[in-house]
Amino acid sequence: FEAPLCGAELLFDGIKKHQVTLPCQPEPWDIRNLLKWIKQNLLKERPELFIQGDTVRPGILVLINDADWELMGELDYKLQDQDNVVFISTLHGG
Repeated sequence: FEAPLCGAELLFDGIKKHQVTLPCQPEPWDIRNLLKWIKQNLLKERPELFIQGDTVRPGILVLINDADWELMGELDYKLQDQDNVVFISTLHGG
């Protein structure tokens, strides 16, 4: 899957777009497991600005193949090969 991080790239060593192949596991990957994997493997600093509990922090929009993740099942969405998951931060400094 591909994961552009619009506005959140500073938390990921300044890298805006990640194209990753997730490791095989017995159960299909869902967004909940993807977020755990991102936290362990890609997130470089201040995870509290991206993750809250087992989901994204309020103010971060998640799009799956250009559709709002709320329409796709949010954390329970089962990832498919070639899915495009985009995280857009709407949080701004003052």
